[in-house]
Amino acid sequence: MTSRSSFLKSILFAGLAALALAGRPAFAQGSALEADASAALKHLYATSPSAKTLGETARGVLVFPSVTRLGFIVGAQGGDGVLFQKGKVAGHYNTGAMSVGLQAGIQSYGYALFFMTEADLKYLKSTKGWSIGTGPTVVIADAGAAKDISTLTGQQGVYGFIFDQKGLMAGIALTGQKITRLKN
Repeated sequence: MTSRSSFLKSILFAGLAALALAGRPAFAQGSALEADASAALKHLYATSPSAKTLGETARGVLVFPSVTRLGFIVGAQGGDGVLFQKGKVAGHYNTGAMSVGLQAGIQSYGYALFFMTEADLKYLKSTKGWSIGTGPTVVIADAGAAKDISTLTGQQGVYGFIFDQKGLMAGIALTGQKITRLKN
């Protein structure tokens, strides 16, 4: 088998895997997803005091307990999440993205988006599909930045926390991911 043939087969395999992941039905349904999202949020609060502080004043928190990312040149990522408002479930959402570039591997991670204003939360609820990078401004809080978030800085926009990263891919970004409300 030639190296070109192997390369083309790898691209085809990665493309099919990416399409399967991006177009798949929800990983978790109903109460199982809600339990996973609730546990993930509790874990985030326990490991990040800044997230807990934001959660106390946020209008809503959208939690994706497990997003899976895979790729080899062509990649995809996807997962399901729950929107919590005042500690109660307010909806189920899906996130997904496709990518092309120098990438190889598989990774899973969780993330939570803290909606600090009613306008930003309304935008999430009223769109048929929200692409991160358009609409409300999202501030990604990594371990270093999260230490500087306070109730004074957490008054506007949407704050994102990435947590529980596992796998073999080096970089991670939320830019370009699309979030869509699932029918309940």
